[in-house]
Amino acid sequence: MDLQLTGKTAFISGSTQGIGFAIAQNLLKEGAAVVINGRSASKVADAVSKLKDLYPEANVSGFEADFSKVDEVNALLEKLPEIDILINNAGIFEPKPFVEITDEEWFNFFEVNVLSGVRLSRHFFPKMIAKNWGRIIFISSESAVNIPEEMIHYGMTKTAQLAVSRGLSELTRGTNVTVNSVLPGPTKSEGVAEFVKQLAAAANVTPEEAEKDFFKTARPTSLLERFASVEEIANLVTYVASPLSSGTNGSALKVDGGVAKFII
Repeated sequence: MDLQLTGKTAFISGSTQGIGFAIAQNLLKEGAAVVINGRSASKVADAVSKLKDLYPEANVSGFEADFSKVDEVNALLEKLPEIDILINNAGIFEPKPFVEITDEEWFNFFEVNVLSGVRLSRHFFPKMIAKNWGRIIFISSESAVNIPEEMIHYGMTKTAQLAVSRGLSELTRGTNVTVNSVLPGPTKSEGVAEFVKQLAAAANVTPEEAEKDFFKTARPTSLLERFASVEEIANLVTYVASPLSSGTNGSALKVDGGVAKFII
């Protein structure tokens, strides 16, 4: 299927690895120009190099910016070219007991997970409306609707993303701009793989056993009963970013392996 992405330019926040990197690969494969982002210049350079090795003819570049620092975000916005597709993917997570989460950690999670997308969208949304085409996609989580007891601060930010996304979509009425959220379930990114290793070490079991136990105890509603691959998430995001998804707007689209146990 031709997703008609040739000639489009995308920016993906937090994309030197994991889901963001997989999205970059897919968009490049479909002919889009891609600008990636990471917190350090070395990580960005490494990721750009890997993508150029995979797709020698692709138009790929990158800029560093730490989304917990507003001055770095403002500097990034001055460097970014005009884009057609904005993927708000930057995010952090950390399992922690509720009573141990400090005020500073609550603010930091909100700053990185929510305000990153707010600031980028505020910058690019008017430009998309002016040219009457654009895609804004928030990478939320099934944790937005199933708040995890071990990461309440994380779940809160993912719910907030849904509110921002739906509200912003209301401002696209009658245009060819769409705003949607994608809700991955447990996904085997680099950070999650390390999390599983920590679980395994704590329980003195293998990572494979720790993964099985995780889905029995922490995510028992999963129909996959395994972590999704980053490619499985990127496949849906790539479609939503394309002109073919023009009828999808203001939606929260699950790619969670059935974890969120409701009909719609």
